[in-house]
Amino acid sequence: MKQNMGTVDRIIRIVAALAIAVLAYVNLISGTVAIVLGVLAVVFIATSFVGFCPLYLPFGLSTRPKE
Repeated sequence: MKQNMGTVDRIIRIVAALAIAVLAYVNLISGTVAIVLGVLAVVFIATSFVGFCPLYLPFGLSTRPKE
């Protein structure tokens, strides 16, 4: 599995996941919306730590700088 996410992409995903967590913590989101966004936040964190986004593959995208 070759990494296809750059540093900025990974940071943006982590910040978005943290924002979702804060919104859920202060009860600004709840119910189904909170569950869906919570799952999305978990995916964002996982892909950020691995450095690989499977959705980028079909489109041939990569935010990682050329080596």
